[in-house]
Formats: sequence, structure tokens, C-alpha cells
Amino acid sequence: MKAETAVDETILRDIRKKGTLRDGRTITVRRMQPDDVQRSYEFFCALPADDRKYLRVDVTRRDLVERRTLETDERRTVRAVAEHDGEIVADGTLELEGHGWGNNVAEVRLIVASSWQRLGLGTVMARELFNLASQHRVDRIVARLMRPQAGAHRIFKRLGFHEEFLIPEHVRDQSGAWQDLIIMRCPLEDLWQDLEFELANGDFQRHR
Repeated sequence: MKAETAVDETILRDIRKKGTLRDGRTITVRRMQPDDVQRSYEFFCALPADDRKYLRVDVTRRDLVERRTLETDERRTVRAVAEHDGEIVADGTLELEGHGWGNNVAEVRLIVASSWQRLGLGTVMARELFNLASQHRVDRIVARLMRPQAGAHRIFKRLGFHEEFLIPEHVRDQSGAWQDLIIMRCPLEDLWQDLEFELANGDFQRHR
């Protein structure tokens, strides 16, 4: 029987990469820490209302952000952030299904602050999450989003994801309105090829 996938704590501690984006600003991509509660709350509250509307939980509630930060099942979930001058500017999550039919499947979620978009930061965050996925023998990455999330749809499509399913009026947004759910998927091998192209043609510089 194949062993269940679990996140290696040593690998998690090693998520700390520094780099320079297209506009010259530097960022550090690292694992989310317990003391990130306030920084994470400020990051989510600063998002445009339309972006927050389609997130899974009401991130304007500090108790939910605190629970998300402190009560993560680290055997199944990796949370990473991009930081600049002590401020979180992007948030990414990799969730490993880790059992049964989903043993080689993971879901990715990613959100970047408005003023940090179109600088290659989303691609950098995705690369670190996909690197972790490959270390856990994940073959397929999926993304789930609501139809109005056009920006996220565009980012995932650029990374090589393809729309697999559309389930009409399947989930509710934060206002309570029903929304179509889009499920996108991509083999990890294809994602690496697209990511390397994006990074090679961007201005991101990685610092060891």
C-alpha cells in the first residue's frame, strides 16, 4: 500500500528565497509563521472588495484569519507568503490530498496584492509551491475558482492550466450569491516548462 503523502517539516523550514522583481523591489518568499496573524489580516483587508468577495472565507474577520494561520494541518497544507519590508504582499497555499485516488493530486491557491501584480510575483510564488509539490510526488495540480475571478483565471491559464469542468451555481460568494465553479488542471511536468519560460522571459532575479 502506498504511504500517505505528508509535508516534510525540514522542507517547510527551507522555504526562504529572496529575489528582485521587474520594478526593482525585493521580496522574500517564505513559509507562513504563527506570528504572521496581524500581517496576514492586514494583507487580506487591503485587498479590493471584489477580490475578497470570492475568497473561501470572510477574511475581514480576524478570528478566521487567525485560525487559518495557526491551525493549519502541516501534514497536508503548505502556506507561503511573499514579504517586502515586513509587509505581506502575496499569499499562496498548496493542499495535498494525500490519500486514496487523490494521492498524487494537490490544489493550489494564490493571491497577490493589487500593487504587486504584473511584476512576476505570482509566477515566483507558484514556482516555490510547485517545487514543494514535486518533492511530494504530485503529478497533477488543480485550481478551483469562481467564474467572476477573471484575473486568477488569466494567471492560471498563463501558467499552463486548462479548464476541465464548469459546475453552474455550485458555490456561494461572500455576499451569499451563487456562482459557477471552474476547476482547472495541469500536469506538474507541463507547469515546470511554462514556469521556466515565464521566468526566463521576465526580469526576476533570484538571490541565493
